[in-house]
Amino acid sequence: MNPVSAPTHDALTTEIPDYPMARAAGCPFDPPPALGELRSHAPISRVRLWDGSTPWLISRFEDQRALLGDPRVSADSRRSGYPHQSAGLKARRTESSTFINRDDPEHARQRRMVTAAFSIKRVDALRPAIQRIVDGLIDELLAGPKPVDLVQAFALPVPSLVICELLGVPYADHEFFQTRSKALIKQTATPEESVATVRELLEYLDGLVGEKLEHPADDLLSLVAERVRAGELTRSEAAGMGQLLLVAGHETTANMIALGTLALIQHPDQLARVRESEDPKLIASAVEELLRYLNIVHAGRRRVALDDIEIGGVTVRAGEGLVLANDVGNRDPEVFAEPDRLDVGRNPRQHVAFGFGVHQCLGQPLARVELQIVYGTLYRRIPELRLAADIEEIPLKHDGLVYGVYELPVTW
Repeated sequence: MNPVSAPTHDALTTEIPDYPMARAAGCPFDPPPALGELRSHAPISRVRLWDGSTPWLISRFEDQRALLGDPRVSADSRRSGYPHQSAGLKARRTESSTFINRDDPEHARQRRMVTAAFSIKRVDALRPAIQRIVDGLIDELLAGPKPVDLVQAFALPVPSLVICELLGVPYADHEFFQTRSKALIKQTATPEESVATVRELLEYLDGLVGEKLEHPADDLLSLVAERVRAGELTRSEAAGMGQLLLVAGHETTANMIALGTLALIQHPDQLARVRESEDPKLIASAVEELLRYLNIVHAGRRRVALDDIEIGGVTVRAGEGLVLANDVGNRDPEVFAEPDRLDVGRNPRQHVAFGFGVHQCLGQPLARVELQIVYGTLYRRIPELRLAADIEEIPLKHDGLVYGVYELPVTW
């Protein structure tokens, strides 16, 4: 028997599991146990999605990095075989997709237009402004009633205020775009709901682009509008870019703030290390470790093969979908010692929480700085911070593209 075809045959003749898979009860921070089993025994295997399609699930860290960096792998959601997360998300991408769901050269052309705003140097210059935002919100927490929902009072406002300032979006509109952002990333949304939501957001961003064309300011949307004026972007492309930056710029970081806080509260020894440290390197390490440990992008990164690709003894055929399960990849014992243990001193910078290759997260420098400031400030200023409910009562976001908590009641 051909040794290359054997794993493919084995994977297809056993029962194909449904994906996404369920987390274990009482283990809100860990990937589903079935994913760990697949990584150990069938690291490249078929899974069944909502529409009956059976893409390849990639569960080993090194295989994920290899495929994410392979030009024969496409992120274009319009291609046949692309493994969409749900009917609603498929409809939304059909209605309006952005450069993150395009391949080079179009992906690179549009991405370059906004890359400078998220450079490490530019983002570092924002540290004092972000620190003021964080301190101001903590002042309000300390002056207000207890218990309080940390999501609404702190985790969501921090990145929303920052991205609004950066983009030039009025923070007064935060309830409008936060509500629609949540609906946009819900895997349970119907196609009709997803299309209606994306149209509302695009109409809103198109209006802002129009305002920036008339009255340019010192913000990122004004730079995007200038590309429209120069004929390098259409108005609809500019609105789509604005929507992407606005939604991604607050949803992911907000969930990392809240879920990271919950994880640290549940690991008091690690929380003490963060709270008592005055070393910026330890705080930076804690951010990387929490990104690795929590993996809020928990439905896998989706791709489709452009050519036949041999990986891990399996031949993935052109046109077949790929689901790269970064949550279990970041728990790979071949790469991370004691991967299921939270260790804020680990500093696992090679993790794939932000992806890898040309499509890795554009805003990761900003997310890192925001999280460093939050983790380095919140627990020091409120040293008695603790849950105001049993952890079993905390509502978890199992139904979204981004994992986290809907509420986090805390007191001190």
